[in-house]
Order: sequence, then C-alpha cells, then structure tokens
Amino acid sequence: MTINFGTFLLMQSPSARSSQEIYARGVEIAQAAESLGFGNVWLAEHHFSTYGYLSRPAQLATYIAAKTSRIRVGTAVIVVPLHHPLIIAEEIATLDLLAGGRVDVGLGRGYQPYEFERLGLDLESGRARWEESVDIMLKAWTGRPFTYDGKLFKIPGKSVFPHPLQQPHPPIWITAQSPTSVEAAVRRGFNVLTGGFGVPLERMGEFRRLFDRLVSENKPAQPLRVGVQRAVYVAESEADARAAAEEARWNMRVTLSLRNQYERVEQGRAIPVPAPKEPDTDDLLDRFLVIGTPDTCIRQIKRIEELVGITHFNCSFWFGDLEQARVLRSMELFAREVMPAFT
Repeated sequence: MTINFGTFLLMQSPSARSSQEIYARGVEIAQAAESLGFGNVWLAEHHFSTYGYLSRPAQLATYIAAKTSRIRVGTAVIVVPLHHPLIIAEEIATLDLLAGGRVDVGLGRGYQPYEFERLGLDLESGRARWEESVDIMLKAWTGRPFTYDGKLFKIPGKSVFPHPLQQPHPPIWITAQSPTSVEAAVRRGFNVLTGGFGVPLERMGEFRRLFDRLVSENKPAQPLRVGVQRAVYVAESEADARAAAEEARWNMRVTLSLRNQYERVEQGRAIPVPAPKEPDTDDLLDRFLVIGTPDTCIRQIKRIEELVGITHFNCSFWFGDLEQARVLRSMELFAREVMPAFT
C-alpha cells in the first residue's frame, strides 16, 4: 500500500528561542516538505509554554498555504473545547478558500489541564463541549441557515460565512489517544490520527484493533483513513541516532507530565520532568521512535504499517532542540532513501 507522508510541527523550544526564529523555522520546514514531495504539513495547537509556540494553527496554515502551491495544510489539532465552534467553522472555511481546497482539519478534545485551567475551563467538560461543537461546525459548513439548542450552546437561526471550498467540508481527522476518542471518530465517520510522543507501538496496535471492530459494527458510509505521528530522524551513525533519541526524550517527558499533571512550567518554560518507569534509549528506539539509518527507518515504518494499517505517516522531524540544519538534512535523507520504499 502507498503511504502518504507528511510532516508534523509542534513548534517547541526547550531553550526558549525567540518566537520569530521558531515561526521562521516552521515555515522553512513546510516549504522544504513541499519541495521534497511530502503530501501534508500538520500544525499542533498549544498554549502558555515552550512546549508549543503555536496558539492559532489556522493562522499559520493560511500563511504556509500562501507560501506553497501543492502540499496540503492541516491542523493536528485544533483543541475544540478552547474555542467557540462558530469561530472555528469560519476560520477553517476561510483557510480552505485561501488554500484552494488543500485543507485537512484535525479536531481534538485536548489533554492538558494546564492549558484549560489558564483559560478558566475544565478539562473534564471537554468531551461534552467537543461533541456539541462538532455538531455546530458540521451544520455551519453546509451554508444553510440553522439553529442549535444544546446543553452548552444555544444558537438562534443564522447562516455562517464563508463556506469551505471542499464540500460538504474538508476531510476531518480526530486524534485518538484513548478508546473513547477512537469510538467518537468511527461513530461520526471521521479519519483517525494516533501515535505521538509517549505512545508505544503496541498501544497503537490496540487502537487499530478497536478501530477495526468499531468500523465493522458501525459501517461508516465512506472508508476511513488512519494516520500515525512519530518522531523521525534519519541518522548517519549509531551515535547520531542515540543522540537524536535523547532529544526526543524531552518531548516525551513534557508531553506525559502535562497529560498526567506533574508538569513543571517555570515562567513559561516547560521543564522535562522524568516519567515514572521511563524507557531507556534502546526501548525508545524500538517502541516509540523512528530513528536510525535509512534501512532502520524503513523497517520501523513497515512494523507500524503491519500493526496499525496506516494510510498516512506524519513525521515529526523537528523535536527537542535539534538544530535546523540537522532537521533539514534528515528530511532530505528520508525523502530520498526512505519514502521510495513505500510507493
């Protein structure tokens, strides 16, 4: 099966580099991805720490769309409960129009109490807000007048402008880091994104088995696609690979600490708190990352393909505090020596 390869941008900075540098790096990586033949660039939303500088992914996606001509731009994800759904609907429709229909939209529930609390919101209410918000966005994108009378949102009759170029709406993806997220995606007929920092290979396999069972039970009208996000680095030596794995450990530590509420954020700077029962470097390379020589990367992706049955593979080339030259070199090697094995 041919895999669609994309690149994923978290826009983090362990050393708290300037915002100008971080955004310039992100745009350069997106443009490099297009020139190297990648199919998508995905942008993550985060707030209030150096874990992720990108608070409005649709805005950066619009800029990247203007600086490119072919590559699809996507949000992975918009944290839906942090926003009013009509604003999300308008922003995505505007982006889709300006990008010429090159948009994929990832819609997530969020997982960081740290972010919710600083916006005066409760993470536990996120699931209900997500469900109602998705209902509203789907109605808004039809272009027809509608009303909505939910427990959380009351919307009198109105039409929403503009309308997305892709009809009835851009492809929708749901991040699946829990069984309930997989269920929500399949129930609504949305595509699934899984993986990420701190998610071992076998857990992605569990999600895939659940996904297959739910698809069999729910019988979606259209075939659903499955994507995986993984830290990727094409190394030129074993020492280079092991050093890159330790850079990725920063992302894993901060991700897990923010998810499980033992985070340390000092004046906005995310501190990599060691996780309980943390994997050693060999375990990271075996179960959590796609890092190594081109042949090693090919073998690792084939393992994921066999276990998870992916249609999309999203490479997080920029992780930890990797210098830009190393990131771009890794991308070039991946495009030249790894991607052809899957076409």
